[in-house]
Amino acid sequence: MGQLLALVIVFVVVVGVAKLVRIVPQGFEWTVETFGKYTRTLSPGLHFLIPIYQAVGRKINMMEQVLDVPSQDVITKDNAVVRVDGVVFYQVLDASKAAYEVSNLEQASLALIMTNIRTVLGSMDLDESLSQRDAINAKLLRVVDEATHPWGVKVNRIEIKDIAPPRDLIDAMARQMKAEREKRANILDAEGFRQAAILKAEGEKQSVILAAEGEKEAAFRAAEARERSAEAEAKATTMVSDAISGGNVNALNYFVANNYVEALKEMAKSPNQKMLLLPIEATGILGSLAGIAELAKESLGQQQKSAAIQPPLR
Repeated sequence: MGQLLALVIVFVVVVGVAKLVRIVPQGFEWTVETFGKYTRTLSPGLHFLIPIYQAVGRKINMMEQVLDVPSQDVITKDNAVVRVDGVVFYQVLDASKAAYEVSNLEQASLALIMTNIRTVLGSMDLDESLSQRDAINAKLLRVVDEATHPWGVKVNRIEIKDIAPPRDLIDAMARQMKAEREKRANILDAEGFRQAAILKAEGEKQSVILAAEGEKEAAFRAAEARERSAEAEAKATTMVSDAISGGNVNALNYFVANNYVEALKEMAKSPNQKMLLLPIEATGILGSLAGIAELAKESLGQQQKSAAIQPPLR
């Protein structure tokens, strides 16, 4: 009987000491309740409580925690159904608020996040929801952090892990993408053909311009040559006329023979003439040639006399 009483006393002492001495681990905070009412918060370390009068209420994890958001179906603004899931990083900053302002912190946070995901994605088109992932995350973070602030919680990050449209919608998007790429390829081909046609037309234009410039230059040269030939012919006619007016018969013979030879040359060059049968007087032509020779000798003699009369240069 005495041994049993001793064991009971030892047990009561051990339980009393356990209720009296409390060690809070690092990264946690415990709340203290006095007869069921919150009085203070225990930080990490060694603490003493009065058994029966004081007790530990809630043990709150103060480290940053990760909360997985389960996938859910969301209807976008353009009535497309997508399946969305995510992940949340949050941290408790006030243990008393996290313990007594909300019944189940994780469940309440999860419900709030899933509701806001449906709200944010429901206000966006499918293309926007697929391409503006950062904007969705930022908007969710702002709304959820503001809503959980009264609970003593700081939401650090919210990330949408996956936005999965249904299979038929994915196939339609693939066909649309293929059609868009083919459209761009056709546009590029048409642009290439257009540029090639423009360059070809520019080349032909430059070619025509250069050809016209060449013809213009050739015509100018031909006109200049004709002008010089006409000047020489006029000068020769003037010389012959002066010689004839001076009574020189050889000059007249030169003029007749020259015209005679030119007429024969033009008749021979005519494409309609295959054979010429003309009465040609050889002696008349020879006489004309002799006149030409005499005329050339007289012209040379006059030049020599002029050179002899001219005084020498000093």
